[in-house]
Amino acid sequence: MTRSKPAAAPERTPVRRRIRGLDADERSAQRRRQLLAAATELFARQSYSGTSIEQICQAAYVGTKGFYDHFESKEACYTALLEQITAQIQQRVAQVAAETADQEWSARLPILVAAFVHAIADDPRLAKVTFGEAGGISPAVEAKRRSNRRWAADFLNRQWPVDDSLTDRQGLALCLAIIGGMFELVADWLHHHDDGGDPDSVETLTADLARLLIVVDAGRRVR
Repeated sequence: MTRSKPAAAPERTPVRRRIRGLDADERSAQRRRQLLAAATELFARQSYSGTSIEQICQAAYVGTKGFYDHFESKEACYTALLEQITAQIQQRVAQVAAETADQEWSARLPILVAAFVHAIADDPRLAKVTFGEAGGISPAVEAKRRSNRRWAADFLNRQWPVDDSLTDRQGLALCLAIIGGMFELVADWLHHHDDGGDPDSVETLTADLARLLIVVDAGRRVR
């Protein structure tokens, strides 16, 4: 009588080690969030150039190796932070645009501007990181800034009433110029705060930006 071979034991799925309730992927994601949060605070408080990778790691309670697991350089960390903040701003403004799509443009305009301003100014650190620190860091960061302006210009071009006298390219070019002016007003508002002048309120910035759009829109209509 031939004895049958014993069945092979089923392969065991490796057990993912959990520390404080988190597995390796979750701990990695947590470290990345801590690094970006620390970078936000430090870049806003002491500038991009005045912040080192070691300071970011110390503030985040993450080792230098952990930093390089996520970012190859300080510039890469800043770019990731800029992308994160930009996504939050775009999502907030796009949501408000969808919620007000059935309203007249004159009513929508101040609401959209307010949504943009509050997205960057409710936490002043975000405005400083995105508008106060981005200039002159590197060609890659400058390309990202230009991409953000393009998105904003295209968004504006799709929101306000159609002007049949302008081609698509002309309409986008006009919106790009307007966005440049809006971003410059934001930067000036930030520098006014940093220089110790009487700080303008968020409402003042909102009114200035809305006024710019109203004037340009009126000019479009009377040509």
